[in-house]
Amino acid sequence: MNKPVSHLRNLGPKTEYMLSEVDVCSEDDLRELGSVQAYQRLKFRFGRGVSILALYAMEACLRDCDWRDLSTEDKKELKAKAELAS
Repeated sequence: MNKPVSHLRNLGPKTEYMLSEVDVCSEDDLRELGSVQAYQRLKFRFGRGVSILALYAMEACLRDCDWRDLSTEDKKELKAKAELAS
């Protein structure tokens, strides 16, 4: 089932709004794009208004876990991928 962003774990109304502004409106949109590219779109559009926690929340959403359950290694890897892509 293709859930709207509003029904996804870890993502609140502000993130939902920002994602909609970069054409990510559903779980399928987020999965297709991936958390790192979605984060890059948010950073490009909103700049400093987007923290690294948005990346962790989107990745955890795709894994269906709480963002705080991502390992330190997972977070380091995600951050490195995001920095390479910028």
